[in-house]
Amino acid sequence: MPPANRLSAVGIIRSEPDRRTYSLVAETLRAAAQEVGPSREAGVALGAVFEQDEVVLRQYFRAGRLREIPAKGSKRLVVLDRLSLEFEPGVRYSESEVNAVLGRFHDDYAALRRYLVDEGFLSRERGVYWRSGGRVEL
Repeated sequence: MPPANRLSAVGIIRSEPDRRTYSLVAETLRAAAQEVGPSREAGVALGAVFEQDEVVLRQYFRAGRLREIPAKGSKRLVVLDRLSLEFEPGVRYSESEVNAVLGRFHDDYAALRRYLVDEGFLSRERGVYWRSGGRVEL
């Protein structure tokens, strides 16, 4: 079976009407990524740009989980900036979706959600959240 047929069979791509071009099925990829769990490991792989950020991320993350929420504000901002990368700019999230994403990193997802909003990484209106700050990966 050709690779395109295999990818189509598992729902990763779909054939366009001209049958010569294909498009990715974003929902399938998003669901697969959520099943895999946190998308990055500590340090540079976690998205650290600066060496001091890498040190903080390595200190607070183990096996993709946040060991504890930093008490010191500057360290907490580094962690929150990393967590904000889990939310796509322009996408609206329900509170339960935000909780599910943050729950993959730490059991106290409510505190993380509150910090993300308070520090301007996420905005909230009527139970709907969206990313409003942090770095954007290109």
